Amino acid sequence: MTESSLVVVDEELTFAVDELIVSKTDLAGKITYANDIFCRLAERPTSEVIGKPHNLIRHPDMPRVIFKLFWDTLQQEEEIFAYVKNRSKTGKYYWVLAHGTPSYDQNNQVNGYHSNRRCPDRHWVQEIEKLYQLLRDEERKHENPDKGISASAKLLEKILDEKGQSYPEFIWTTMEGL
Repeated sequence: MTESSLVVVDEELTFAVDELIVSKTDLAGKITYANDIFCRLAERPTSEVIGKPHNLIRHPDMPRVIFKLFWDTLQQEEEIFAYVKNRSKTGKYYWVLAHGTPSYDQNNQVNGYHSNRRCPDRHWVQEIEKLYQLLRDEERKHENPDKGISASAKLLEKILDEKGQSYPEFIWTTMEGL
């Protein structure tokens, strides 16, 4: 194996708190726009991301239920915030606080999705990592991925019920002071 083919694993990339990662997708989740910050953190040129599925940057540590919640919410034409751990081309990772919204055409029809991601508060990343570990563990208990996601969703609902919060309320509490 040559030095250039080695993949770095578990090295964190960071970005400035005043930087904003921006991407847009079509209805199928294929990237139609990615700003320079997106490409820098993904460690890919624009030519490698346009037309590709947004899950190109999905980190395997992410619970599948969070992406299901994210996409289900967008498809209901609602905005959503979520903490997301992404993976670069070389296997490095970076955390973001993602804000997703539907995009509309001139006839007020949804024609894609838009996401802005900002640098999250480190305290909340540590808390979210604990939650995501519980959700991943629940997903892994099931051979059938759909059953794993369903079980993970029930666990998330139970945790949020114990906090007396909906998912959006929980995320908003982590954003106070940003």
